[in-house]
Amino acid sequence: MRQIVLDTETTGLEPSQGHRIIEIGCVELLDRKLTGNTFHHYVNPERIVDEGAIEIHGITNEFLTDKPYFSDIYDDFIEFVKGSELVIHNAPFDVGFINHEFKLLEDKSGHPIQPIETSCRILDTLKLARDNHPGQKNNLDALCRRYYIDNSNRQLHGALLDSEILADVYLAMTGGQTSLSLDDASGESGSAENIRRLSSNRSALVVQAANDDEVKAHNDYLTLLEKKSGAIPLWNKFNS
Repeated sequence: MRQIVLDTETTGLEPSQGHRIIEIGCVELLDRKLTGNTFHHYVNPERIVDEGAIEIHGITNEFLTDKPYFSDIYDDFIEFVKGSELVIHNAPFDVGFINHEFKLLEDKSGHPIQPIETSCRILDTLKLARDNHPGQKNNLDALCRRYYIDNSNRQLHGALLDSEILADVYLAMTGGQTSLSLDDASGESGSAENIRRLSSNRSALVVQAANDDEVKAHNDYLTLLEKKSGAIPLWNKFNS
């Protein structure tokens, strides 16, 4: 299965108010594996970027003056995404802007251009996250914290960076063990003998002891917990 994780940055929030795409970034997944293939372009929106939007993504009007128009990247974009499943966080937002660009291009060229949904399936990871974690924050930063995804480089929003982060979040959110079998290659069931044989072939586990600084930091944290809670931490009870 081919999936394209996609994100956009825009001049504002509403295409109905004339706002446009200024950056589009995509990364490719093939059978749930990142291939390294990407699509990334900044786009001249032919209008001013809202100040509030600049505060979010940091893309200025001056930076965009020499960038290609959406019409210049349309063919390459369609070639990259067609036939795939688009994985998008808050898909109605990005899909709405993409289709708005398609409609502007259609009006300008006079040739009919179908909505992106006719070329691609759409998977909304925000809806997926809300189904999995109802009542919780499900923006990209919150999901990174929940699934231990490193987003330390995300000082500002950026289409390519956010699509790369979303790919990791999506894989973590939809991953997990698909099968667990102790059967051997011949199909025999996981007998006690089979389990012993498998265990004997495993290398010894490496035990990494904490150093003095780590032990001190651990004890300091337990002391802080005891002060704040007024109760002895379980760890100290076990040690005593």
